[in-house]
Amino acid sequence: MKRPERWNALLELLARDGRVDLEQAAAELAVSTATIRRDLDELARQQMLTRTRGGAVAHNVSYDLPLRYKTARRASEKQRIGAAVARMVDPGAIVGLNGGTTTTEAARAIGTRADLAAAGGAPAVTIVTNALNIASELAVRPQIKIVLTGGVARPQSFELMGPLATGVLDAVSLDVAVIGVDALDLTQGATAHHEGEASINHLMARRAERVIVVADSTKLGHRAFARICAIDEIDVLVTDTGAPDELVAPFTEAGIRVVRA
Repeated sequence: MKRPERWNALLELLARDGRVDLEQAAAELAVSTATIRRDLDELARQQMLTRTRGGAVAHNVSYDLPLRYKTARRASEKQRIGAAVARMVDPGAIVGLNGGTTTTEAARAIGTRADLAAAGGAPAVTIVTNALNIASELAVRPQIKIVLTGGVARPQSFELMGPLATGVLDAVSLDVAVIGVDALDLTQGATAHHEGEASINHLMARRAERVIVVADSTKLGHRAFARICAIDEIDVLVTDTGAPDELVAPFTEAGIRVVRA
């Protein structure tokens, strides 16, 4: 298990139990106690937890894990989802992308599409995003025009929020919005842990002619705190091949096109 994966696992144990025992964590993750001790020390240095004798306890942070810790989770599934989304983007399209690991993979896949790279002088696609990391990655690609909203950055997700972000989104029209979510439920729709992110994501979806929700199979059938959009506002769901039929069928029956990548 690589270090980012261990950190993910340790923080998830902490979120579940409120504390981490050194020896128990070593046994669960099949590594030495010395390795777990170094991991806990580093996470404590980053103020993600508080070290105790023999382990650690939860620190005063939200366990909606920061984006940098989420990148190792279900990476191959998210890459396939991102590639599937990129294939749905037409040259000349104006695409909205919110923040998150899956939308980041979609942005990377759009940025490396050979047909867009060969489009010539003018930008082949316009990306409107409130995600600092996505804007930074795509800014070096001349075939893509980047529009970054203003706003106040949320360190957890690198997303910009607040009136400055809504001001930009209110002034643009999108062909498609690609929305990453924390959960997707048939009755509650697409939801996020943080109400500020949900508000911006809702506006992005409302400004688009077509809404694509990207969510790996672990997010299906669950709900989070704040609604992004209702089920009837979603046109396409792109998930992974691990999504079982019983989870996917209700979304299909609700009129959503489901793509399993």
